[in-house]
Amino acid sequence: MPAARESLLDAAYVALARLPWPAVRMVDVAAAAGVSRQTLYNEFGGKDGLARALVRREAAGFLAGIDRALAGTADPRERLTAAAEWTVAAARGNALVKALLTGCWSDRLPTPAGAVAGGESGGVAWSAASYLPAVPAQRWPAGPPLSPGGLLAAARDRAAAAVSAPRAADAVPADVCELVFRLALSCVTAPPGEGGTAALVRGALRHRRPV
Repeated sequence: MPAARESLLDAAYVALARLPWPAVRMVDVAAAAGVSRQTLYNEFGGKDGLARALVRREAAGFLAGIDRALAGTADPRERLTAAAEWTVAAARGNALVKALLTGCWSDRLPTPAGAVAGGESGGVAWSAASYLPAVPAQRWPAGPPLSPGGLLAAARDRAAAAVSAPRAADAVPADVCELVFRLALSCVTAPPGEGGTAALVRGALRHRRPV
């Protein structure tokens, strides 16, 4: 039931904006989604399954935003700048995305297996495909813990595919793509001053030495 699953995830996300995850009740999520509690359990197996599905959906949404940013202009450096700006904006607007990117999970959030509330995750990186499962949520394997390194690598690989074509005169090397995302992550934890993220990224790209 794809529609029911999305409605339940939406309801869980809204509930999480109001309450810490331990206080979110399955019966209330089901009621807000307009389905039975049994449907919720059928879809996710339990609260832990709902949490995993919600976290993975937000990771997938973040990466979809990266794809949109990278498709926005012909200039590869401006595409990278847009992706960096999206990274910072997504983290500011979504507590789960911020936790995924930084590894810092407060006790208000559904903490993935292997992560520690208030601290960093276990550090095992997932491949990009792990963030975009093609099977229903209740059939997803538990897998290794989400990590900032895994999500950054997925974003970097998308960027490299978009702007690192060997034949292009204005191609940006893959290692520079990673540098841009690491710079964006620094802006998540320490907001930049005048000019914001875009100015920092454009400056770094402008002054980088040829390889």
